[in-house]
Amino acid sequence: MDLYLLFLIFIIFVALVFDFTNGMHDAANSVATIVSTKVLTPKQAVIWAAFFNFAAFLIFGTAVANTIGKGMIDINIVTPKVIFAGLIGTICWNIITWLLGLPTSSSHALIGGYAGAAIAKGGFDAIILGGWNKTLIFIVLAPAIGLLAGLILKIISSWIVVKKPPAQVNKWSRRLQFFSAALYSLGHGGNDAQKTMGIITGVLFTGGLIKEFAIPLWVVLSAHSAIALGTLSGGWRIVKTMGQKITKLRPIDGFCAETASAASIFLATHMGIPVSTTHVITGAISGVGSANRISAVRWGVTLRIVWAWFFTIPTAAIMAYLIYSILKLF
Repeated sequence: MDLYLLFLIFIIFVALVFDFTNGMHDAANSVATIVSTKVLTPKQAVIWAAFFNFAAFLIFGTAVANTIGKGMIDINIVTPKVIFAGLIGTICWNIITWLLGLPTSSSHALIGGYAGAAIAKGGFDAIILGGWNKTLIFIVLAPAIGLLAGLILKIISSWIVVKKPPAQVNKWSRRLQFFSAALYSLGHGGNDAQKTMGIITGVLFTGGLIKEFAIPLWVVLSAHSAIALGTLSGGWRIVKTMGQKITKLRPIDGFCAETASAASIFLATHMGIPVSTTHVITGAISGVGSANRISAVRWGVTLRIVWAWFFTIPTAAIMAYLIYSILKLF
């Protein structure tokens, strides 16, 4: 086995490590509400979420993977070294924000890192501007859609149960949260695992191991396995921020937030948009909290999270740009 092939295998391994950190980083998104409402213990919640992260491959296609792999960066400029630098920059940002307990977007870190390394290789000509439109628009729209959907669903739910005893509402909300948490985890796995599929397939294509950009089944299964294992590892620092610091959640709140988020992510995945699941769930939690009363949401915490979002793409891009600049010296 020659060194070049070993390098390609190593990059694929790094991509799966990113996928693992994605699951670890975003475990909070999948389990924070159901843990904070005490419907499941943390251990039970991550097992539940990880199972549906993996099962998502049975439901969703590869539209997002194609967007990431060849729709945003000119695949003819990309080399395995570009992809490697992009991944390292992304993983660095994920680890930094995980240590700080910030629920930033692994998706936007990935596209930022990939873009930064590609620009270091081929300049701004490497960027396919048309492919960025939907993703950049959804940086703004995703949390807004999540907030609005969560707000509307909470208002409707409150109207339906207004005359029901609180104990009965809690009992049924807890049962419904199993369903809503499963839906959210399906959406999370379906959208986020595809991003790694796109990167790995890019490695195979640019490395000459496949002749056309098509996602192999083993890539699909390995990406879903990696993100599920990452979810199993948990992300408890971020769980605390998502589940406790933004607003106080009851079972009916958790159900509304997860259901609103799942619907938004399903739509984005169908459209092939690499949406930030973090953005959607954060917006939904804020929307549900504001349906109770505006002051129920700790907007200072939400603003801190939003600032981290704005820094994600450029910071990951700069990190990857610098890493590629160092790598090309060798």
